[in-house]
Amino acid sequence: MVSAQESGAGQFVHVAGLAAALTAGGHDVTVYTRRECSRPPGRDRTEFGYDVVRVSAGPAQRVDEDEIVPHLGRLADSLGREWRDNPPDVVHAHGWTSGLASVLAERQGIPVVQTYYGIGGSARRQQGERLVGGEATRVAAMSSSEVFTLVRMGVDRRRISVVPTGVDVRMFTPWGQSAKRGTRSRIVAVWTTASHSGLADLVKVLCQVDDAELVIIGGPGKRHLGRTPEVRRLRAFATCAGVADRIVFTGAVPREQTADLLRSADIVVCAPRCEPVGHASLEAMACGVPVVATAVGALADSVVDGVTGVHVPPGRPRHLAKVLGGLLGDEILREEFGVAGRDRACARYSWDRVAADTVRAYERAGARTSGSVQLAVSAAPGRGDLVACGGVTPAAAPRAPETDDDESSGG
Repeated sequence: MVSAQESGAGQFVHVAGLAAALTAGGHDVTVYTRRECSRPPGRDRTEFGYDVVRVSAGPAQRVDEDEIVPHLGRLADSLGREWRDNPPDVVHAHGWTSGLASVLAERQGIPVVQTYYGIGGSARRQQGERLVGGEATRVAAMSSSEVFTLVRMGVDRRRISVVPTGVDVRMFTPWGQSAKRGTRSRIVAVWTTASHSGLADLVKVLCQVDDAELVIIGGPGKRHLGRTPEVRRLRAFATCAGVADRIVFTGAVPREQTADLLRSADIVVCAPRCEPVGHASLEAMACGVPVVATAVGALADSVVDGVTGVHVPPGRPRHLAKVLGGLLGDEILREEFGVAGRDRACARYSWDRVAADTVRAYERAGARTSGSVQLAVSAAPGRGDLVACGGVTPAAAPRAPETDDDESSGG
């Protein structure tokens, strides 16, 4: 898997969780990352059994997508040299810049599987996405809606598999410690800086939801919250709406503490205008918490309307307020949604299941997967955090039942 940059928490969690699960299933996995820190280039073995190789390509720091493009040739050269000496059975690229480096590096007939984390943006990005989509052996779409986007982009439907992201169902459970809370109902949302996050709408509707507090998990460290433009903007909205005393920003927290906070929620809200990955909804469902979500991207697949939560239209604050008020007033319905959500997270989105689906995509790309398979996973976090994530115990991953790739991930 190749990821030329860390394009967000969604990509980081997916690469780390998938690498750990594939390794636990008996595969030989190497994760290539672009070096983004002062740590020297080299290879390290993680506690989960896969290797992380840091490649020098551009400045040893995090850079924007546009800034990494000029360095992709150098990254491709490094990958190509390593793969000539030790060719993997399959290369899995994460993000379009990673895909571009992968198809440039591959000259030996090695299958390249591409995963996007959202499609569209600048003209340069769209051009690169189309190029990678045409050159990759197979594309692993993260949601059924992404399949339609890829087809409109020109990717042959026969070369597309639907492989969603996963969730650590051992870390995120309904059982365990729960964060302290008061007597108010608790609505939880997860921080994102994206302009389409829906957090502003959620802050505005809080005044229409009686006696409820909003906890926003994640973001910058607590020391930097007050200087972060998005936090200041949301706090200004809260002051104007008269709910500033009912909003809590936790700042960046460890993943274990994220699970504690999710367990303390009555409802988790995921209301962006687009969502290609959808980790927050899966983590909430795994914790047995009902989810109110916009029916967009990966959320339309993961959250089943009327079963594990409720779908709301994006950009409709009044409708969102009505749904939140009704659900907070119905404890039995929340419990039913929570139980169904936990079942769905375990059955469809555990890392074992996602790893099995990913291996089938590799096989359909032509990779040899009998016995021990060598996987080149190229990812760009480069901070060392990739080594510490995953949470999969070293046990063979059970193979999920065969499904048709034409079936959406909502199955």
